[in-house]
Amino acid sequence: MEISLKYLPGGRAAASGNMMAQSDLDLKETALKEDLKFYFMNPCEKYRARHQIPWKLALQILKILMVTTQLIFFGLSNQLVVSFKEENTVAFKHLFLKGYSGVDEDDYSCSIYTQQDAYDSIFYVINQYKQLKNISLGTLGYEHDGSGLKICKQQYKKGAMLPSNDTMNIDISTETECIILKPQELASKKAELKLNSSFFNLEFYRLIQVEISFKLKGIALQTIHARELPDCYAFQNTITFNNRAHSGKIKIYFDSDTDIQECKDWHILGSVLQKNSQYVLVFDGFVILSCLASLILCTRSIVLALRLQKRFVNFFLEKYKRHVCHADRLEFINGWYVLVIISDVMTIIGSILKMEIKAKNLTSYDVCSILLGTSTLFVWVGVIRYLGYFQTYNVLILTMQASLPKVLRFCCCAGMIYLGYTFCGWIVLGPYHEKFEDLNTVAECLFSLVNGDDMFATFAQIQQKSTLVWVFSRLYLYSFISLFIYMILSLFIALITDSYDTIKKYQQSGFPVTDLHEFLKDCGNVSYRKEQASMPSICCCRRRLSDDNLILIN
Repeated sequence: MEISLKYLPGGRAAASGNMMAQSDLDLKETALKEDLKFYFMNPCEKYRARHQIPWKLALQILKILMVTTQLIFFGLSNQLVVSFKEENTVAFKHLFLKGYSGVDEDDYSCSIYTQQDAYDSIFYVINQYKQLKNISLGTLGYEHDGSGLKICKQQYKKGAMLPSNDTMNIDISTETECIILKPQELASKKAELKLNSSFFNLEFYRLIQVEISFKLKGIALQTIHARELPDCYAFQNTITFNNRAHSGKIKIYFDSDTDIQECKDWHILGSVLQKNSQYVLVFDGFVILSCLASLILCTRSIVLALRLQKRFVNFFLEKYKRHVCHADRLEFINGWYVLVIISDVMTIIGSILKMEIKAKNLTSYDVCSILLGTSTLFVWVGVIRYLGYFQTYNVLILTMQASLPKVLRFCCCAGMIYLGYTFCGWIVLGPYHEKFEDLNTVAECLFSLVNGDDMFATFAQIQQKSTLVWVFSRLYLYSFISLFIYMILSLFIALITDSYDTIKKYQQSGFPVTDLHEFLKDCGNVSYRKEQASMPSICCCRRRLSDDNLILIN
C-alpha cells in the first residue's frame, strides 16, 4: 500500500503528459489537414472557404490579354522590318548580279562557266556600284566612313598544272590580295589605273575565290504608315565568286548582313509618331509590372508550398514513423507555377528588349521575338491549369502526364533505328539524291516520309546511274516506310491510347490512393472560421462542390 501511494502521483503525471502530448498532436494534425485541404482547393473554393480573393487568377487573365496584345504589336512591327530586309536583298541581287534570274540556284544565287563571264560579272558589280544613285529605286546611299568597294582575291601560290599529262606542281599555301575603290574615286583616272592593273589578270587554275564587299545605307519609310518612327539601315553586302572546286563552274554567293541604326537627325511634319511611341513604351511598362507581380505571387506560393510539404513530412514521420513517398512530395510542387515563373522572366526580359528596340537603342529583333513568342506560348498553355480543375477538361493533362515516361523510353529506342537509317541513307544515297546530300537534309526527309509527305517525289528523284544503288534505294525506302509507319508509329499511338484508357478507368473507379490522399480522406468536415454565407456575384465562385466532378491535380 505504501508503494502504491509512493508512485501514484508520478503515474498520474505521466498519464497526464501523454494525454497532453496526444492532444497537441491532434491539434497539429487538425491544423495540418485544414492547411492541406485549403492548399489543394481551386481559386473559387478558396474564396468560399476563407473569402481569399484569387489575385493570381485575376492577374493571369489580365496578363494573358496584355502579353498577347504586346506580341501582336511587336509582330506587326517586326513584319515590316523583315519585309524591308528581304525586299532589299532581292533588289541587291538584281542590281549587282549579272544575269540573275530572280530564283536562287540551290544554296547559291547563280553560276558562271567561262572566263569571260567571270570578268564581265566582276566589272558589272563595279559599274553598278558606281551608278547606284542613278539606277536604284530605293532610298540607298554610300557609307561615308572612308570605306568603299573592296575587292579581294584568294589564290594558291605560283605553280604549274598540265591536266593532259596528269601532272601538276602547285604550292597549296594561299595568298590574298585586295584593292579598295572609293565612291569618289570611281569617276577619276586613279580608278581606271586600278581597273587596268595586273590585279584583274586572274589565273583561274590557282584562283580560289574573289570576294567583293561594300556597305550601303538605307531608310525604311514604310514604318511611318504604321505610326512608328523610321529606321535607318546599314547593309553589309558580300559577293563571293567561289572556285574552290575547280570544276569549271564558279558559284556566285550573295550575302547581306543588315544592321538597324538610330537615325541621327530626323524631322517628320504632320504626325504623332513620337507620342505614339511613348504610349507603346508606357504599355510595355505595365506589362513588366504585371509580370513582376505575377512572378512574386507565384514564387511566394512555391515557397509556402515547400514549407507545407516540410510540415507534412515531419508530422508523418512523427506520427506514423515512416517517410513520405516521392510521389506525395511532388504533389506540393506545382508545375504550373514554375511554368508561369519562366514565362514571366522571359516576358520581362523580352519587354525590356522591346522597349530598347522601340527607343532605337538595340536591334536584337530575333532575341526579342524568341523571348516574347515563347513566353506567350507558356502563358496560353498555363490556361489549361484552370480547365484542369474539371474532370471533363482534365483528360488531356492526365493522359500526357501518364504517357510521358513511356513515350520518352519508346522514343529513345525508336531514335536509335532512326539514326541508323539517317547515316545509311546519307552515305549511300547522298551522291545520287539531293534530299540525302547532308545529314540534316536526310533527317528532315525521313521525318517527312514518316508523316506521309512527299513520298512519290523521294522515290522518283533517285538518279539511275547505278543499278545497284537504285535497287538499294528501293529496299531502303520501302523498309523504312513500312517499319516506321506501320509498326513504330502505331505502337507510339498505342502507348498514348493505353494511358488514355487507364485515366478513364481511374476516373470511373477512382485513382490509386497514396499516403497524402489517405491522410486527407477524413478532413471533409473541417470548417473555416472566415467562411460566410454571402456569395459573390461571380458565376464560377457561386458554384457548389456538387455542381461538377472535381479532381485535384498539380
